[in-house]
Amino acid sequence: MGGKKKIAQFDWSVVGKVFLMCLWVAVSVIAVQFAIGFLMIWMLGVDRFTQPVWTAVYSAVSYVLAMALIIWVPPRVISRTSKKASSKKVVVKKTSREDLGLTGWPTWTDVGLGPVGFIASTLLAAGLIYIFTLFPWFNAEEVQDVGFSVYMSGGDRVIAFFTLVVVAPIAEEIIFRGWLYGKIRVTLHDKIPEQYNIVLSILIVSVLFGAVHLQWNVGVNVFALSVVACALREVTGTIYAGILAHMVKNGVAFYLLYVLGVG
Repeated sequence: MGGKKKIAQFDWSVVGKVFLMCLWVAVSVIAVQFAIGFLMIWMLGVDRFTQPVWTAVYSAVSYVLAMALIIWVPPRVISRTSKKASSKKVVVKKTSREDLGLTGWPTWTDVGLGPVGFIASTLLAAGLIYIFTLFPWFNAEEVQDVGFSVYMSGGDRVIAFFTLVVVAPIAEEIIFRGWLYGKIRVTLHDKIPEQYNIVLSILIVSVLFGAVHLQWNVGVNVFALSVVACALREVTGTIYAGILAHMVKNGVAFYLLYVLGVG
């Protein structure tokens, strides 16, 4: 790997590969949400669809399908395309737990770094939001629509908590800090010096993660979370600390919104 190694000639084909990976992730995540949303509204009607249990089902199904499209489909498409082009059987490496940053199980180090990551991402987000408020088109107070009404109690609140604080962080970390970050790091390996590889990979993944949230103030906030989560993967070799940091962030937001009523 070696950060001081000189690269004789940059292979610009890797730019296309990285772009296609990012495009595939963005299209998969957004398209699945719209498709499942429209289908469920058509089947259930708007009133039933907005009930917490169906909102939770919508979120879970959307995440599962998005992960399937992103992780499971590309190796099979590449394998079939390569086989037709060469008329020979081509073996394409399937995505493993190691590729996704899910090697082994969470450690006490991961548990300790989770809250630290939350604090670091919160401070970074605060600094970035302060800078963006200098622009008149940026609304730091715009409310994010998470799909659940703030007027909930009992079982409905438990369903919302499980969806927002458990399911969403796990799925999003697997997709972005797991699959996408890992793929970009491998694609850029030996193409550019290692230190630039890390920085560029973090920026690409984090910008895309912010963009798919389709809201400026939320995008800046989750960009900061992604930067820290990517760094945690570099430090620990897995995405467990990032998942925990993400859970803490969503948990605090859930408590403020659904328990204290702070928008």
